[in-house]
Amino acid sequence: MSKLRTTISAQSRFLSTYDGAENLCLEEIYTENVLEIRTERGPAGLPQKSPVTLGLEELFGTRGHLNEEADTVLVVGEAGSGKSTLLQQMHLLWASGRDFQEFLFVFPFSCRQLQCVAKPLSVQTLLFEHCCWPDLGQQEVFQFLLDHPNRVLLTFDGFDEFKFRFSDRERHCSPTDPTSVENLLFNLLQGNLLKNARKVLTSRPDAVSALLRRYLRLELHLKGFSEEGIELYLRKCHREPGVADRLVRLLKATSPLHGLCHLPVVSWMVSKCHQELLLHGGGSPKTTTDLYLLILQHFLLHASPPDSVPCGLAPGLLQGRLPSLLHLGRLAVWGLGTCCYVFSDKQLQAAHIDSEDISLGFLVHAKSVVQGGTAPLEFLHITFQCFFAALYLVLSADLSPSLLRQLFSCHGPHSSLLARLLPPMCVPHSEHQEGSTAALLQEAEPHNLQITAAFLAGLLSREHQGLLAGSQVSEKALLQRQACARSCLSRSLHKHFHSIPPAVPGEAKSMHAMPGFIWLIRSLYEMQEERLAREAVRGLKVGHLKLTFCGVGPAECAALAFVLRHLRHPVALQLDHNSVGDVGVEQLLPCLNVCKALYLRDNNISDRGVCKLVERALHCEQLQKLALFNNKLTDGCAPSMARLLSCKRNFLALRLGNNHITATGAQVLAEGLRANASLQFLGLWGNKVGDEGAQALAEALGDHQSLRWLSLVGNNIGSTGAQALALMLEKNVALEELCLEENRLQDEGVCSLAEGLEKNSSLKVLKLSDNSITYFGAEALLRALERNDTILEVWLRGNTFSAEEVERLGQRDTRLLL
Repeated sequence: MSKLRTTISAQSRFLSTYDGAENLCLEEIYTENVLEIRTERGPAGLPQKSPVTLGLEELFGTRGHLNEEADTVLVVGEAGSGKSTLLQQMHLLWASGRDFQEFLFVFPFSCRQLQCVAKPLSVQTLLFEHCCWPDLGQQEVFQFLLDHPNRVLLTFDGFDEFKFRFSDRERHCSPTDPTSVENLLFNLLQGNLLKNARKVLTSRPDAVSALLRRYLRLELHLKGFSEEGIELYLRKCHREPGVADRLVRLLKATSPLHGLCHLPVVSWMVSKCHQELLLHGGGSPKTTTDLYLLILQHFLLHASPPDSVPCGLAPGLLQGRLPSLLHLGRLAVWGLGTCCYVFSDKQLQAAHIDSEDISLGFLVHAKSVVQGGTAPLEFLHITFQCFFAALYLVLSADLSPSLLRQLFSCHGPHSSLLARLLPPMCVPHSEHQEGSTAALLQEAEPHNLQITAAFLAGLLSREHQGLLAGSQVSEKALLQRQACARSCLSRSLHKHFHSIPPAVPGEAKSMHAMPGFIWLIRSLYEMQEERLAREAVRGLKVGHLKLTFCGVGPAECAALAFVLRHLRHPVALQLDHNSVGDVGVEQLLPCLNVCKALYLRDNNISDRGVCKLVERALHCEQLQKLALFNNKLTDGCAPSMARLLSCKRNFLALRLGNNHITATGAQVLAEGLRANASLQFLGLWGNKVGDEGAQALAEALGDHQSLRWLSLVGNNIGSTGAQALALMLEKNVALEELCLEENRLQDEGVCSLAEGLEKNSSLKVLKLSDNSITYFGAEALLRALERNDTILEVWLRGNTFSAEEVERLGQRDTRLLL
């Protein structure tokens, strides 16, 4: 136990994953990421609460369990979101005795290294030979592990880089008998081996199958840094006076770059290149490709003698290092094609990687707790491997445009939906020589190929044409490759749009994005060509574009706005259940003028983002509906919302449910409602408006001529608020549905509402479930129903009726839903 703690402490203390030149102390710079329990997609139309956010120390708590009998906790996140660093912090907290002390043993593993193990393994061999060897009493130690599995934690980092797909077909239950490494891992995750030992698995979302999810105790989504997290991280990295302040100001003034920084790997790059960004004034990067070229410049300049090259990433700097860049690029392509992400000395020699190539800093020693021997090398990050693969495809003189087309086809043994998105002319059908670039690209994992393709599009943009012109590629060949990339992207989007089924008669044509859509949009954005974006959406006629649960963050919002603003017909844009945030809202503003509705449910948006949204919305004639429920809105956004209601004459729907709006905010909204004559739907469920807020809203709505639906569910409204709403019902001649479930109306409040119903002629549905109503209150409603022929339904479920009372009430009037 002591040896294991010491070994893991030494391995975890420094954050070297992203940095080949220097080690960063993890304790000094570790910054919490946004870690959410993965929300299940509930029935359509039912409001869901915001997802629960957890701290790292709560990883093995009791919330959000999917399967109590399972052992495995899954953490999913896109490339660069901080999954490996989160595990490293967990290991360090355990090894230093500060947390996770319920475990006596922690065994960390890297899936990219495990897949290189060719010989059969037993559980004992895996733990002792590939993690930490007990110097004495191996059998006694192993028997203790088997007898006390609940004191054991195993972590497996990077399941998306494990070349074997999960399967539960081959059952293996013996901890001492050897089996293949993939079968051993799969049976550990299922609990057939070391049952009741906790396992933590990290992966990109695309690699997680429905089959694997059957064996999960908990699934968490790592969303990267919040805005506060970005600033905190930069301040931890730069403690010199003024540097962090200037860097933070630069990010806040540069929305596209700020949007990229929610990925910790990007924040690290910004920190690493702070001098270039602050001192040299070369303009801030807009795209991911821009940023990776900036870090390339940083490393190449760092490896060059002082004053030997001009400042900035000039063609001469690339030319001087062209052999090394091609060597690294070829290694990257070979690794992607063979699902190899750590490279032995033999593999490096075969790729002609020499000490000069390694000295550039893009290859670093892989982490491994196994002592002895030479640690293999790996790229700084998987995204760097993809970047170098794209750079190789662009810089290599002997590559034809057809190979670039193949990069976008993704067909092969592990085919994704991308192949179906692309026109047949973009997919070559010829057989390729084994080991060739074309053959390797066919075998690469789709999610890595998507990242590579986006980098390729960025490198082939007109903006970087001058940079590549100085390489060994002729100007004619470069222009051919650029034309090929543009053609493929444009045709791919056209094919995607044309695959949308025709609209149902009487309804707007809608489109739910397929998995490749976001990638195609990101690739278009990387090219930064307005004409290409305009051409890509030319002729698209879709009334509703749905991008829910698509991992849309600020960077994707920038790409969407870049392309969608060229639409000729207004569209309802649905981005529910993503990670848009305030920065993403800012990125969406350029396309707001083509949106007739914008749905941003569950996107971690605060008052700041909404105020910017409203400021732009006031000038967008098409926008008529906003849905912002399940966010972080407070009374601070109420003045902007009131202004929207009072100034925008054609606005139809505002949904602000499950936020943090109180009576103060409701009173401000009421002022906006007094000047409004168009709103039809107002949703404020799950807030805290109370009696005072309900009074203010009711007084404003008494004479409102257009509102048809009002939801005040779960707002702590009592009898005083009910009295005000009853007076509103007496006057209002437009409202058709009033939702008041989960309040505290009780009989007194219901009797007031009953009086209002007697004089109302428009209301069709009144929802009063879960309000502690007794038979006495129901009697008052029955008397009102005798005088009201308009109302069709009164919901009374979840109140305090006996079974006999329920039967009696139902017989007296079928409009009571009990």
